[in-house]
Amino acid sequence: MTSSPSDLPARSRAVADALAAAGLTGRIRVLPDSARTAAEAAAALGCEVGAIANSLVFQCDGAPLLVMTSGAHRVDPAHLAGQLGTGPITRAGADQVREATGQAIGGVAPTGHPAPLRTVVDVALAGHEVVWAAAGHPHTVVPMTYDELLRLTGGTPTTVVAE
Repeated sequence: MTSSPSDLPARSRAVADALAAAGLTGRIRVLPDSARTAAEAAAALGCEVGAIANSLVFQCDGAPLLVMTSGAHRVDPAHLAGQLGTGPITRAGADQVREATGQAIGGVAPTGHPAPLRTVVDVALAGHEVVWAAAGHPHTVVPMTYDELLRLTGGTPTTVVAE
């Protein structure tokens, strides 16, 4: 179900505002069930799991790093660190995720955070006409193109798994 901004959870309203400010026209959809995992989101949307843009927060060189990755695979932190030329990359804890994004794990959007985050975007998402990202709450998602995701996040296209 597509919702008007006033019907959205508070965190999703902030995402809707950020999407509008970026000129994106995809409307946030509220799902009846949780879409905390890529598999849950894909099942609810009737799309391939690879079209789900998971928002994962890591710690990298003392700062949060947002990784927008395809739901079809797992991020390889050692490979990613090599791609970025950084120190070790480790998964952020739930408190670190909320502090960096203002959102809870399972609903982290690519935008609507208290401050911009360094972001990388999995090149595997480019193979999908439409990708679906969380929209600030575990029951909300938003469609966009890969190019829109790059523009929205200012992200760097990167391979996040060893090939």
